[in-house]
Amino acid sequence: MKAVLYASNLIIPLMFLLILGYGYWKKVAMYDSFIEGAKDGMSTVAGILPTLVGLMVAVGILRASGALDLISNFIAPLTTRLGYPKEAVPLTFMRLVSSSASTGLLLDLFKKYGPDSYIGRFVSIMMSCTETVFYTMSVYFMSVKITKTKYTLTGALLANLVGIVAALFITNLIYGPA
Repeated sequence: MKAVLYASNLIIPLMFLLILGYGYWKKVAMYDSFIEGAKDGMSTVAGILPTLVGLMVAVGILRASGALDLISNFIAPLTTRLGYPKEAVPLTFMRLVSSSASTGLLLDLFKKYGPDSYIGRFVSIMMSCTETVFYTMSVYFMSVKITKTKYTLTGALLANLVGIVAALFITNLIYGPA
């Protein structure tokens, strides 16, 4: 076990030295290449920053306004019939938009119900089976200027739905129904 920990601590420094050694061997102007890459990275950040700010504002509004609770209460009769915990609905919607906001909601559920409760286990598995679709699409598609997203969005939302159903199935299979 100590060997694995020791190796994991050395991986990044060794990769760094390997890249520097390879660049030196190929006679690449490494510092100039680094500066050029940093410039490209900063222009990418500047290009997607408005989208990120918009997403963060939308997340803040949804959380502060109580809209997530309103949606949760509205669809609670359907989710209850399906065996889906009503308490997980806000997290399910927030997971589509923001990983950090959904992690905050996850921690709130842990505080209220405990990580070893049915809800705690379900949302843990669900977080592993789903993705932040809108954040990922906005960041990556904006950075490479992709504008036709209809099929990607449909596929990503369908994959998320499958992940949610799989999380519910796995939780019920391993831990039993709520």
